[in-house]
Amino acid sequence: MQNTYRCLFVVFCLFTTTSSLHAQWIQTNGPSGGSVTSFAVSGTDLFVGTFVGVFRSTNNGVSWSAASTGLTNMYVRVLAASGTNLFAGTNGDGVFLSTNNGTSWTPVNAGLTNNDVNAFAASGTNLFAGTNGGVFLSTNNGTSWAPASTGLTNTNVFALSVIGTNFFAGTFGGGVFLSTNNGTSWAPANTGLTNIFVFALAVTGPNLLAGTLGSGVFLSTNNGTSWTPASSGLTNTYVNTLAVSGTHLFAGTDDNVFVSTNNGTSWSAASTGLTNTIVLALAVSVANLFAGTQGGVFLSTNNGASWTTASAGLTNTDVYALASVGTNLFAGTFGGGIFLSTNNGTTWTSVSTGLTNMDVRTLAVSVTNLFAGTTYDGVFRSTDNGASWTPASAGLPNTAVYCLAASGANLFAGTRGDRVFLSTNNGTSWTPASTGLTITDIYVLARDLSGNLFAGTDGGVFRSTNSGTNWTPANTGLPNTDVYALALSGTNLFAGIRGGGVFLSTNNGTNWTTASTGLPDTDVTALAVSGTSLFAGTFAGGVFLSTNSGASWSSVSTGLTNPYIDALVISGTNLLAGTGGSGVWRRPLSEMITSVETHSTGLPTHFSLAQNYPNPFNPTTKIAFTLPSQSANIAEGRERVGSHVTLKVYDLLGREVATLVNEVKAPGSYNVQWNAGDQPSGVYFYRLQAGEFSDTKKLVLLR
Repeated sequence: MQNTYRCLFVVFCLFTTTSSLHAQWIQTNGPSGGSVTSFAVSGTDLFVGTFVGVFRSTNNGVSWSAASTGLTNMYVRVLAASGTNLFAGTNGDGVFLSTNNGTSWTPVNAGLTNNDVNAFAASGTNLFAGTNGGVFLSTNNGTSWAPASTGLTNTNVFALSVIGTNFFAGTFGGGVFLSTNNGTSWAPANTGLTNIFVFALAVTGPNLLAGTLGSGVFLSTNNGTSWTPASSGLTNTYVNTLAVSGTHLFAGTDDNVFVSTNNGTSWSAASTGLTNTIVLALAVSVANLFAGTQGGVFLSTNNGASWTTASAGLTNTDVYALASVGTNLFAGTFGGGIFLSTNNGTTWTSVSTGLTNMDVRTLAVSVTNLFAGTTYDGVFRSTDNGASWTPASAGLPNTAVYCLAASGANLFAGTRGDRVFLSTNNGTSWTPASTGLTITDIYVLARDLSGNLFAGTDGGVFRSTNSGTNWTPANTGLPNTDVYALALSGTNLFAGIRGGGVFLSTNNGTNWTTASTGLPDTDVTALAVSGTSLFAGTFAGGVFLSTNSGASWSSVSTGLTNPYIDALVISGTNLLAGTGGSGVWRRPLSEMITSVETHSTGLPTHFSLAQNYPNPFNPTTKIAFTLPSQSANIAEGRERVGSHVTLKVYDLLGREVATLVNEVKAPGSYNVQWNAGDQPSGVYFYRLQAGEFSDTKKLVLLR
């Protein structure tokens, strides 16, 4: 999941809605999109794996429906179809089998000693699974597995492929390995392969291609005996996936799809219409080419010459920001741009025309203007309710905008690395407004009715009484400096702190007192106020309510199956929550304010490793992870109170450059900072190992 930084801005909501018939949260129908990790084609059915389960389309991606019943782990890394069987490899719970097109799933893990499944390959009656603990073989449709890793000197297997009787494994840091005896033994096959981080393999005729992280594509014409570079024209060399359709070879990278018609001798971009260019998966179904991105699914019917979105019903979006304006509800998403709903989330439409960056971190309203802050391209302005957007970043030296706040004719932007900027002309130009602001990363901004402007940073809270001309620290009593959320209620100022809970100031931040009694998850990522009621969204515990200024809290998360809250907003008589992976959810305020719900301990129920934030970063970034509660451990057969946890960072050559965690930790949510001040710019990987669980993600240091 992504960490979320947002601005608080006060919006008066002008419409009412009908209360739900059920006393619980209801997932709205979108926004569509989200990160797609894998594809599988079975007859006329198309399946995608996501961070929140499996979705199925029976009409070439025109619409999707959830197909995850029975999956106990929704982070699906890989899918494979073998005859009438469909297999799902998950992040921590092994392999699941469906024999009815995804209608239901059952675990098939007997003998599988590593449950992080990254790749599948089928050959006849043999099914191979590549895991973080090597290769496993099943000859009975997953009923049982046996290790097949002898000779694999690197057991982090991320790709598998077959040519005749030759089996190939691509590994994280060990290059390619070859087996000629059904995985009984393996030998390195890396001659000429100058990059040994292989995340993709593809077969075209007698040729084998390997996609690497940082060095593009390599070609072998002799079963891996030797390799030659095959990346001419490939302007992005971080290759996540490869696919073959007839004489066309496709590479999905961190920036666009590329096509080659000559076995990789040369490549050209094939991304027209691809509004999200971080491509994680590719699949071919008859004459159709599908691309799975961080912003949903796209379809090409002309070998990548043009693309159209194909994500309707794919409700696994990361929603970073929400804004309510009259009868319009806007959602800013990770990788999918901005969506608009005029009917409380019943339907959503994309409103991103003109946005050159689809990673929208914050939204703000100023009179008739709507503003969006993005990760890489600064601020955009819309004067027509999101129908079109124009850049509004002149004078902003830093284009990573974490938060926005509107105050009369003034618009403030909090950035990553360059503090706060002020625009007095609707974003036409910006000037610095940071004197006295000693912290450079601004996570949240808020303004009270007296004219005080507050900034939440990774160095605490700062206050300005003169529209950002000068700032002074306002931290007395704050034990934790990572302030991710701010909310104002009358003369009360609340601060949500990552790992520290909620704090209250009644004197404009001069001093603070704790306001977290009964709040089991202290990783607070969002705050919202409705009258005298205060809502807190947390990193992994759902939503909590306090009706007494934080003196006590109760859970109000019934029905909210995704507990990762990135944004909260009051819209009429409803509270809307943007989640990390399940789009937007809605619940009537009246249900929560008049009732108290019972709740579990609030501790996480699954292992998880979040994407670092910010990313790219310079020179510090934060990595969040969760360890499940004891009850969850016992349910999964892991009878322990804590886990021995290691969190390490590696460079592209697989060398360890930092150990961030190496100790036994109790169940809970954690946030670790890495200062890469002594490391050169480039791509790195961080890896979490906790008992049998492990996960690896990529991060970018950009100076």
